[in-house]
Amino acid sequence: MAALRAFTDVQRVVLNWQYSALRTRWYYLASNHQYSTSHEHNEKTFDKILIANRGEIACRVMKTCKKMGIKTVAVHSDVDSAAVHVKMADEAVCVGPAPTSKSYLNMDAIMEAIKRTGAQAVHPGYGFLSENKEFARRLAAESVTFIGPDTHAIQAMGDKIESKLLAKNAKVNTIPGFDGVVKDADEAVRIAREIGYPVMIKASAGGGGKGMRIAWDDEETRDGFRFSAQEAASSFGDDRLLIEKFIDDPRHIEIQVLADKHGNALWLNERECSIQRRNQKVVEEAPSTFLDPKTRKRMGEQAVALAKAVKYSSAGTVEFLVDSKKNFYFLEMNTRLQVEHPITECITGLDLVQEMIRVAKGYPLRHQQSDIPINGWAVECRVYAEDPYKSFGLPSIGRLSQYEEPHTLPGVRVDSGIQEGSDISIYYDPMISKLVTHGNTRNEALKRMEDALDNYVIRGVTHNIPLLREVITNPLFIKGDITTKFLSEVYPDGFKGHSLLPNEKNELLATAACLYVALQTRSYRFLNNTRVPIANNDVKSWELSVHLDGNSHSIIVTRNKDQFSVEVDGTNVNVFSEWNLSSSLMSVNVGDTHRTIQCLGRDAAGNLSVQFLGTVYQLQILTKHAAELSKYMPEKVEEDTSSIVRSPMPGTVIAVSVKPGDMVSEGQEICVIEAMKMQNSMTAVKTAKVTSVHCKAGETVGEGDLLVQLE
Repeated sequence: MAALRAFTDVQRVVLNWQYSALRTRWYYLASNHQYSTSHEHNEKTFDKILIANRGEIACRVMKTCKKMGIKTVAVHSDVDSAAVHVKMADEAVCVGPAPTSKSYLNMDAIMEAIKRTGAQAVHPGYGFLSENKEFARRLAAESVTFIGPDTHAIQAMGDKIESKLLAKNAKVNTIPGFDGVVKDADEAVRIAREIGYPVMIKASAGGGGKGMRIAWDDEETRDGFRFSAQEAASSFGDDRLLIEKFIDDPRHIEIQVLADKHGNALWLNERECSIQRRNQKVVEEAPSTFLDPKTRKRMGEQAVALAKAVKYSSAGTVEFLVDSKKNFYFLEMNTRLQVEHPITECITGLDLVQEMIRVAKGYPLRHQQSDIPINGWAVECRVYAEDPYKSFGLPSIGRLSQYEEPHTLPGVRVDSGIQEGSDISIYYDPMISKLVTHGNTRNEALKRMEDALDNYVIRGVTHNIPLLREVITNPLFIKGDITTKFLSEVYPDGFKGHSLLPNEKNELLATAACLYVALQTRSYRFLNNTRVPIANNDVKSWELSVHLDGNSHSIIVTRNKDQFSVEVDGTNVNVFSEWNLSSSLMSVNVGDTHRTIQCLGRDAAGNLSVQFLGTVYQLQILTKHAAELSKYMPEKVEEDTSSIVRSPMPGTVIAVSVKPGDMVSEGQEICVIEAMKMQNSMTAVKTAKVTSVHCKAGETVGEGDLLVQLE
């Protein structure tokens, strides 16, 4: 019995070591950062903190807590039980089923988790309950510290109407508009006419682009009022709206502030966040290419003045719209940690999460305004599980069958909360990660971002890397010539992927042909095979026909020891690679140019899917003889999509506006689909009679599901 007990003890030690090693590995993989957590061991803060959030921000907070010697508690829904943030935490508590209203927004369940675990403080991250004044009040009533500002600051800045009045009183520049609550669509139209079109309809309690619509006429104002009210009620439980003058062609520039409970406040420079789609940020950088030191100082001082006016304490962000003449106008104040906070950490060296924890405990700030540097340049790309070819990004769901972050590259930081095998569902934000690069100069940071995007392996869901890479390599972006309308102006017909230059097309064709040959030669080889091969595996030259974008190209590939000589439509180029066909990434030299490519798929019919310069290209590679025979293959007839309405994304049907027998006109709303708290109106593409309806309000639909059939 004693021997059995000793063996059990050994097993327990081994299991504990294995689990500890696993957690250490998670921590190491996600700890490539550019900020300093300089914790003083005699500075007492908290023993245990509960993180009332999920995903990458929960993981981000836990990293700093671990460095500070603070134990962490994760909360999770039932579908998140195996999530990375749950594995990283010291303890984890399930707070309900998948819908956010029943789990991450369930205050009763989270308060119970706090009591069960004995957590002394709560970090809310961003989103969910981070700016909920009732949650902050309930924590205070239980003597639990809220790692964020006091309740009065959350209330004042969380209401866009009240915050605008406070900003005016604090001598902060504000946008002209109606300062009251808009009652209905008729009043919205009247106010919009008084202000003058275009106008911005905004949720009073909103943030993150939800509940926001631009209106250019009366009809768009009525539609905008309806959709904004519905989104605001769904996302924030508050459908109040306000209307402001829309500043055309502005930049979106925000100031990071940090304040303590002793009246001290700092501004930590700015972040340029002008690259947006549907009023949500896609690419951010710090500092901005547009601001000069004088304008930066004025914006920073006004941001601090507003923070002091509401007795703000913690990290927060004051957002501004800046016109072409560097006039800036207060937009809103976010009383929480921002999604894009890593780029501020990169250029200042500060750990904002640590500063929030210190302030919440009552310590004064450790820095003066003169201590805050601008050290180099940082760029952040928000990597989403989205299809960028649909409205610059409609959600995609699925399981990450393969996932490799480019964290081994220099100057790269990846903030994520997922791993290979994770599910991206309709219940939560589709963000996969925040990819951040830092360099001594902007050019260096952008080049590192380009390399990081090329080396990022994401399989199982559609992602927006093609769009991100196009943005950061666009000449206008490189010059810093950007506004919030960048995407719609650069891609007026929607994003179509990278347009290959002639030399780039030749590089792709040559690389794909060599990849095909490498695959073929590998299939000839059998380990320990002594039989005489049927096929001649000593072929030195291949004549191929490569189809790309509807065009056929004649290619001759000749093998010369470790490299290939390729003739593409009469042009010769040398291609070299180790051709590690089991690797997700392939490093290829085409002439004097180095490229990193990914082979996403291939089949026996010669079809090859290759990610090249960020965009995925579909090629078909056949031998000359097979290409001649393929002319006799029947072609697939394309579906007539003018008579059907399919869901462009997975989501929930919010409303159905038609029934069988109804006549609809072109552009008329047929139904409304909600995905990730954003509502999208599905419209008819022609005038016709509705023959059948295949959905109803409350149903969940998948991408491509038939919604309505027209005559």
